Amino acid sequence: MAAKKKKRNAKAKVKARSKPMAKKKATTPAKESPRKGTGTDPERVAAILAGLQRAYPEATCELKHESPFQLLISTILSAQCTDVRVNIVAETLYKKYTTPQAFAYATPSALEADIRPTGFFRNKTKSIMGASKAVVEQFDGQVPRTMEEILTLPGVARKTANVVLGTAYGIASGVVVDTHVMRLSRRLDLTRNEDPKKIELDLMAILPPDKWITFSHQLIWHGRRVCLARKPKCAMCNLQTICYSKDKTV
Repeated sequence: MAAKKKKRNAKAKVKARSKPMAKKKATTPAKESPRKGTGTDPERVAAILAGLQRAYPEATCELKHESPFQLLISTILSAQCTDVRVNIVAETLYKKYTTPQAFAYATPSALEADIRPTGFFRNKTKSIMGASKAVVEQFDGQVPRTMEEILTLPGVARKTANVVLGTAYGIASGVVVDTHVMRLSRRLDLTRNEDPKKIELDLMAILPPDKWITFSHQLIWHGRRVCLARKPKCAMCNLQTICYSKDKTV
């Protein structure tokens, strides 16, 4: 009996090896259906612009100033500093230094002390005095009105240039890209870049030129009031239905 059972088991093994192995069905990952209106789709960009306009129709630069030159100085001071703090400092600063010449030929240590609350006061003093001297000696005391000329002023990069040209002169030479615009532009899928210059180029490519100035002001206001860096107030945001940021709170 044991011999017969052993013989049957051997035949069964041979038969099993002779059967072709069943091929596994190839599986492909299911494609995620794209969300309608994502990224820089013109309709979505238009919806974002409309939403910002409804929320902030009066948005403008929050740096207090009475002239293009004062706005230039305040914008330099605003680097790594809040507009609220700059406005407090500027209230007494512009009473002491009433002309571009006063800034240009100031005593550096005195100016450093006057702007110290804004932070980075030594570098800012060099930029302010350098820009003021250029305004006085090269542009007859007037802040230039072109991007090419204003960028020749010491301490002035595209952000400062766009603020002054757009707010003081109403000239749309580009888009102001500060920390709020950088953060919100990425949250809203309007850019994937992190470099301010590249972000500005991306925004200029998708926004109508007549919106370049107001868009920046409105996005900055939105970033300060609703779309905060930590715990954005998404329930209050009129853009939340077309925003797909991973850190949404609703």
